[in-house]
Amino acid sequence: MSDTPQTSSPTRTSHRRRLRRLGSGLATTAALVGLLTSLTGGAQAADNPYERGPAPTTASIEAGRGPYAVSQTSVSRLAVSGFGGGTIYYPTSTADGSFGAVAVSPGYTAYQSSIAWLGPRLASQGFVVFTIDTLTTSDQPDSRGTQLLAALDYLVQSSTVRSRIDAGRLGVMGHSMGGGGTLEAAKSRPSLQAAIPLTGWNLDKTWPEITTPTLVVGADGDTIAPVATHSQPFYSTLPSSTDRAYIELRGATHFTPNSSNTTIAKYSISWLKRFIDNDTRYEQFLCPLPAVSLTIAESRGNCPHTS
Repeated sequence: MSDTPQTSSPTRTSHRRRLRRLGSGLATTAALVGLLTSLTGGAQAADNPYERGPAPTTASIEAGRGPYAVSQTSVSRLAVSGFGGGTIYYPTSTADGSFGAVAVSPGYTAYQSSIAWLGPRLASQGFVVFTIDTLTTSDQPDSRGTQLLAALDYLVQSSTVRSRIDAGRLGVMGHSMGGGGTLEAAKSRPSLQAAIPLTGWNLDKTWPEITTPTLVVGADGDTIAPVATHSQPFYSTLPSSTDRAYIELRGATHFTPNSSNTTIAKYSISWLKRFIDNDTRYEQFLCPLPAVSLTIAESRGNCPHTS
């Protein structure tokens, strides 16, 4: 065996240098990719921890069901106080963490069955939804507002799904006197993140106290709560500093919200997502304002939204 030290050939040394440069370049590229990820996707996730579900499309918010499978549970009026029980609809999976919640009131002489379609429709988009019965079917709007708040309190404090709910992300909806009750609830509890009165009825026509983002839905053929004396003044008296919108359904009546309706669902989902989840991906469906169409007679709003 020779004691002469072995030396690398010029070709072998050049090859090693190229490999070192390649490795250094790959490491630099990986670092840049990591930095870009932290500045884009990671930052977006940190900015909006409440974003739920895939990026929306017109088709996805008009669909009869959203991306979440839905379960439901009944709540007996005997097991609660302050309202008449109801049905809770919620995303079955807990993989995405907690969700915002919405309580929905029926109208005068009506039961929760009259607004039951909203339960699975909204829950499948990533909300816990509580369609309630009132203490009596003749309860007036102020009472219905109080009952909506009692239902939300039950949801976050005592219900079997309370661990699935973010108590800071709550909203209210209602039909007719339940819509009037929605305004009452928003007036009483400014911490609510969204309110949607559907063909609402209330003797009080002015709502300058409301700071909750509010979507008012009226119907051009409503003879029980005509838009000229209900939905339009409800909207116009909301503070201009409040995020607000008005959609008047075309060819609709006071009872249109009692049946599955794509226009109501589309804009309700967008409003709830935008303000309860702070999900600006849904802003595109609200601003610019919805155009006059076969289903929309008029729309108003203060685009762009501020909150």
